[in-house]
Amino acid sequence: MKIVVVDGQGGGIGKAIIEKLKNNLPPNCDIVAVGTNALATAAMLKAGVSSVATGENAVMFNVKNADVIIGSIGIVSANAMMGELSPNMANAISSSPATKVL
Repeated sequence: MKIVVVDGQGGGIGKAIIEKLKNNLPPNCDIVAVGTNALATAAMLKAGVSSVATGENAVMFNVKNADVIIGSIGIVSANAMMGELSPNMANAISSSPATKVL
C-alpha cells in the first residue's frame, strides 16, 4: 500500500501524521512524504520516512499511483497554504483515484 502525505508551510502537520502512521501501520506500507517546499519536506523527513519529494511535479507524480493521500483540507484547494499549493497540485490530488484523508 502506498500512502502519500502532502504538506506545506513548515511541515508540522505532515510530520505529526507520519509519526502516528509509522507506529500503527504494518511494515509493508510505503509512506511517501511530499512537501510543497523544502522546509515542509525536511520536517517530514525528520519524522523518519525514507521516501521524500518536493514541489509541484513531485505532488502530481506521486498522487497518480497512491492508494491513500493524507493531508490538511487545504491540499484539495487551489492556492491554499498562502499560495504554496498550486491549482495543478490541487487538481492532481482531487482527481487521483486514491482514498483521501483530510
